[in-house]
Amino acid sequence: MLLLNASGCLDALTAPEIAQALDAFVTKTVTPEPRDGSPPPRIAETDAGMLNAIGLANPGRERFLAQTLPRLRELSMPIWVSVGGFSSRDYAETCERLARDEAACIELNLSCPNVDEAPEAAAEIVSACRSATALPLYAKLSPHAWDIGETVRAVEAAGADGISLVNTLRGVALGADLRPTLARGAGGYSGPALKPVALAAVRAARQATDLPIVGMGGVWNGRDALELVACGATHVALGTLLFADPDAPARIRAELSEEAERAGFDRLEDVFGVAVGAVVKAGN
Repeated sequence: MLLLNASGCLDALTAPEIAQALDAFVTKTVTPEPRDGSPPPRIAETDAGMLNAIGLANPGRERFLAQTLPRLRELSMPIWVSVGGFSSRDYAETCERLARDEAACIELNLSCPNVDEAPEAAAEIVSACRSATALPLYAKLSPHAWDIGETVRAVEAAGADGISLVNTLRGVALGADLRPTLARGAGGYSGPALKPVALAAVRAARQATDLPIVGMGGVWNGRDALELVACGATHVALGTLLFADPDAPARIRAELSEEAERAGFDRLEDVFGVAVGAVVKAGN
């Protein structure tokens, strides 16, 4: 099982020691053109988590490839590049460029709640990217889909090598004046209360595919990570937790083993899929 960060929840160049405590680093989403993102305020705390409306702020593809990616390679760890766009062509062109720069893996951000989504269906975008690169492609999907299994089967048929679940849920927080605290109004909700949504999505995805699944959403301790594995996650990503606890990667690893033993399992591998029922074999 790999332990990763959720895209946008860690700056590896600012905190390399935290990134290197993970098994792979996932970049902030890269778009073809530079983006300033949403106007401030764009982060708001809630009773059980946080809202963000960053809006995919990033330096753009050319600067990322020329400046950021070479510096990330100096960390000497696998780099997963999160790719975004506003059309299938946007995604495919970035994937083609990354293939030449030898990224370890590409995560297609198909579900950001803070920007307008590409008009094409997720499977169409995956198909376009598959034609552009032989690098591993993980499709990061929205938990909003009523039948996540159908979407998973569609992106698998289109050429995805793995699935990432879940992205944030859209939410609104109001201030004392009863107006939205975020300038954009709504933002992506993350934090502990997201875990039941993540568990349901990962479990449904595992019932639909044998592809590797990166499970994320509401992980605050080893038990949370273990439950994602029980629902069929092959790997686990840490998100909002990293803002509050820089030592989380090491702590989660230790707690995973302890929680597996407490639940009656000698090995973490034996936990995989026990909450699913009829489980298919996990990929790598």
